[in-house]
Amino acid sequence: QVQLVESGGGLVQAGGSLTLSCVASGHTKSAYIMAWFRRAPGPGKERQFVAQITWSGGSTFYAESVRGRFAISRDIAKNTVYLDMNSLKSEDTAVYYCAATRLGNLSYDSWGQGTQVTVSS
Repeated sequence: QVQLVESGGGLVQAGGSLTLSCVASGHTKSAYIMAWFRRAPGPGKERQFVAQITWSGGSTFYAESVRGRFAISRDIAKNTVYLDMNSLKSEDTAVYYCAATRLGNLSYDSWGQGTQVTVSS
């Protein structure tokens, strides 16, 4: 079981920047994919994929809505995954979750508790 702890959320003005962090522990991280998801406020909102990175090779993939504005990275020595968010928009307001899964799995099976990001317009 992977333990994930996010931090770095907060209130920021539209156009601003914020960096989220996710510290991972309890697994052999070289065989994992790490990702960020988010859930916007309001009833019926589902958790949506934001970005992912392979722990060993550092290959990345982004949702179209954040490509060019957000950057996912990892620091192997610190067991930490980051999400650099730039040019933030009000529609980026959400609870952001860190997730992990073993390579080859069809879904993410470890989740953090989430961190709130609020973008004011």
